Amino acid sequence: GYGRETLVDDLDVPSGYRDVTEPTELGGKVPVRYPAACGTCPGSGGKKHHASKHGKKHFIKKPKDIVDIVAEDENASILKDKSAELDAERVLKDPCSKVRCGPGRECVIHEDLTATCECVTKCQPETDPRRKVCSNHNQTWDSDCELYQMRCLCEDEKEGCKGEKYEHIHVDYYGACRELPKCVEEEMEDFPRRMREWLFNVMQDLAKRHELNEPYKKLEEEAESLQSRQWVNAVIWKFCELDSHPHDRAVSRHELFPLRAPLLSMEHCIAPFLNGCDKNDDHTITLKEWGECLGLEDGEIQDRCAQITA
Repeated sequence: GYGRETLVDDLDVPSGYRDVTEPTELGGKVPVRYPAACGTCPGSGGKKHHASKHGKKHFIKKPKDIVDIVAEDENASILKDKSAELDAERVLKDPCSKVRCGPGRECVIHEDLTATCECVTKCQPETDPRRKVCSNHNQTWDSDCELYQMRCLCEDEKEGCKGEKYEHIHVDYYGACRELPKCVEEEMEDFPRRMREWLFNVMQDLAKRHELNEPYKKLEEEAESLQSRQWVNAVIWKFCELDSHPHDRAVSRHELFPLRAPLLSMEHCIAPFLNGCDKNDDHTITLKEWGECLGLEDGEIQDRCAQITA
C-alpha cells in the first residue's frame, strides 16, 4: 500500500527490469517497475521514456494517485450536474422543448411557464391541390392541418366545431376526394406479389439514399445477398416499421395510416387488402397475419422486430 518503500519481496522481478519507488502526492511512496536498460527513467534526470535496442521510445505511464482518481470522479459529477442544469434551463426558457403534440394541436406556453397542447389557432393557407386530403367522410379538405384542427375543436368541445361526427375524423387518403375504382378479383389475387416487390424496392431505394434507419440495414443487406430473402425481409421490415407506438407486435389501424393513406388514391386495392389481413377482425394485424397476407410461408415468418427495436 501507500507508504511502503519496498516491493513485495516474494514476487520475482522479470529479467531486464528493475523496481523502484516513487513519492505520491500524499507523502507516501508507490512501487513502479522500469526496464533495467532505461537510462532516462526517474533518477537519471531525463524524461519518462527509454530507448529500446531498436531505437523506439517507450513512455512510462505513472500510476494514478488517489487524488487524481477523486478529482476525475468530481469532474465527472460536475459535468453531469452541469448537463442537468443546462437541460433544466432549456426547459425553463422553452417549456415546449419537452412537449410533443398530436395532429391538429400546438404547444402553448402559459403565464406560469407551463406548456400544454391546444388546438391549432390558424393553419397556413394552401393553394397547391397536392396538399388537399380526403377524409373518412369523403370530404375534401385544403390540408391535413385544417382537418385535424377541426377534430381537435370537436374533441375539446371548442367554438368552431361543426358537428360531433368530426371528433373521429381522419385522413383517408391524400389528394382531393374522387370516385375510386373497385378492386376486382384478379387484381386482388395479384396484389400480394406486387406489394412484396414494391416493399423490397422501397427498402432498397432507402438504403441506396442512406435513408434507411440503422437497425434495418442488416435486413436490407441480407435481402441484397440472398434472393430468397428479398421479399421475406422486406415484408418483415415493413411490419416492424409500422409497429411503432407501441412495439407490441400488432399493427393497429392507426399505425397502418402511413402505408394506407399515400397509396389509396393510386392503389385502390390497398384498403380491401389490408382489411383482409385482419383475419380475426380485432382491428389489429399480427406478424403472422401480415406474413400470410403477403404470401410468406410459415417458416419464413420470423419475429426480428426485437433485435431491430432493442
